[in-house]
Amino acid sequence: MTEPAIVLGANQYGKAEVRVVKVTRDTARHEIEDLGVTSQLRGDFAAAHLAGDNAHVVPTDTQKNTIFAFARDGVGSPEAFLLRLADHFTGSFEWVTGGRWAAEQFAWQRIPVGGAEHDHAFVRTGQEVRTAVVVADGSDRHVIAGLRELTVLKTTLSGFEGYPKDRYTTLPETSDRILATDVAARWRYGTLDVDYNDAYASVQALLLEAFAAKYSAALQTTLFDMGRAVLEAHPEIAEIRFSMPNKHHFVVDLAPFGLDNPNEVFFAADRPYGLIEASVERDGVTAPAVAWEGVAGFC
Repeated sequence: MTEPAIVLGANQYGKAEVRVVKVTRDTARHEIEDLGVTSQLRGDFAAAHLAGDNAHVVPTDTQKNTIFAFARDGVGSPEAFLLRLADHFTGSFEWVTGGRWAAEQFAWQRIPVGGAEHDHAFVRTGQEVRTAVVVADGSDRHVIAGLRELTVLKTTLSGFEGYPKDRYTTLPETSDRILATDVAARWRYGTLDVDYNDAYASVQALLLEAFAAKYSAALQTTLFDMGRAVLEAHPEIAEIRFSMPNKHHFVVDLAPFGLDNPNEVFFAADRPYGLIEASVERDGVTAPAVAWEGVAGFC
């Protein structure tokens, strides 16, 4: 038998985690935009891998410089900024047929001085990190917005009952427990005609409201409720995916100290933890595989 030939498979390359801070100072009241941007190109790069021919290799340093140069005109929204980069690279180099551009946005708020917001002094803040991914495939553009590290907790209206039990089951059933998680979510837009900043703010608010509003029979139930709330309110969003750890809080046994504990004192365990992941989709809408190729796991 002959051995199968060894060939080059799918590939991409670029500059990762370019930290760009844009300060808009056209008035005395400055604005700040803070992003970590990754640029990766796909296309005809076989010769670089197979023959050491760099004729098609746009330097990663050039990609970094382009990110900084484009920031000179402002960011606007991470999604819009990444779309500009995608159009530039696929339009400037004929052998670049697509790519993946990703961003994380870090939030700052003004420091109050004498009861008023300062014009140019800020403190890092934000309940979560905003994320964005743009995938270019020929003339197609896929925009995936998201967030991570949105830490939420509710002290009641959550339980876990009715699960199967065997000889290894020690977890007691409960109808009143703490429910806590770090929400990581990504949602794919079905159109490019979107006000990305407004949509992001709305989705974040919907996720928080859905987490809080109803009794949770399980984190799975709450995850689906959160996804459904987003899709019902935003027809421009085709699907949303979640990765949510169950941040367990265990009631501490205070009986050895002669004390009761009516669900008031808890031990917060950081590991091991349950990990709940799922997508919430519109029936009959097929996700293009290329859109999610560069997103690890669910989120």
